[in-house]
Amino acid sequence: MSPPLVELRGVGFAYPASGTGQARPFRLADLTFEIGTGEIVGVLGPNSAGKTTLIRLLTRVLAPDAGGILLEGRPLPYWRPAELARRVAVVPQGVPPEFPFTVEELVLMGRYPHAPERYFESPADRESARAAMQATSVLELAAQRLDSLSGGERQRAAVARALAQEPRLLVLDEPTAHLDLRYQAETAALLRRLNRERGVTILLVSHDLNLAAEVCDRLLLLAAGRQVAVGAPEAVLSETLLAAAFGCEVTVEKHPATRRPVVQPTWRVDGPGPGGRDTPTTKGGCERSRASE
Repeated sequence: MSPPLVELRGVGFAYPASGTGQARPFRLADLTFEIGTGEIVGVLGPNSAGKTTLIRLLTRVLAPDAGGILLEGRPLPYWRPAELARRVAVVPQGVPPEFPFTVEELVLMGRYPHAPERYFESPADRESARAAMQATSVLELAAQRLDSLSGGERQRAAVARALAQEPRLLVLDEPTAHLDLRYQAETAALLRRLNRERGVTILLVSHDLNLAAEVCDRLLLLAAGRQVAVGAPEAVLSETLLAAAFGCEVTVEKHPATRRPVVQPTWRVDGPGPGGRDTPTTKGGCERSRASE
């Protein structure tokens, strides 16, 4: 059995207190799990669970206060930045539409870690960028400016930029946020294809439980900076675990075709709130709150 691509061993991290006394600093505690080569692993949890912090730790934007992270069996601090970028690529939540570049220019930026001291792209760089655009179905958009594209097209261009890095681990932060149903379905299909055809290991951070259930081999469920569960989607997406993590009741059924879990919140309305409007409640329903991690 091959060793895991990534290992987290008792990882902990705490942000410093703000000094205002108004908010308790976030803390991630005792996180232990592995990402196997060729896996698609999903990271789930409510707001302020620790998902964004985990991405920052994996990319060495932050350093753990406790425990350690290994990449290919080697402690993360031992990797030089360019070495790390050739192995781990991150697709952010979205590319700003005002980013003043074409699709091809954006994708070629992914080649920088392969020659950080070089100022011009080589033929090999252009070939790698072309292959990445072909894989993500944006090759015909290569000359288009990003501000002329739809949100889904910009998202595919961002994935192409990450693929041009030729990483072993592709980290996606909410890849379907703000996308319509068509682009959500296309993103799910793209992730499967990249995993199966290119062998790319994927870490998918998402609020979309059903997307994660459909495409992921295993899931990591976080809540309040702690690891709630790790395992197959059928084990992690249980009504009991999700209710404990998200603070609301849900129903979990099986998709009739794929037999994967399908999660639905159980909404309740207690009655008219201020101004006569109906108000969602956490008594049998989900709390609709927003917070940063």
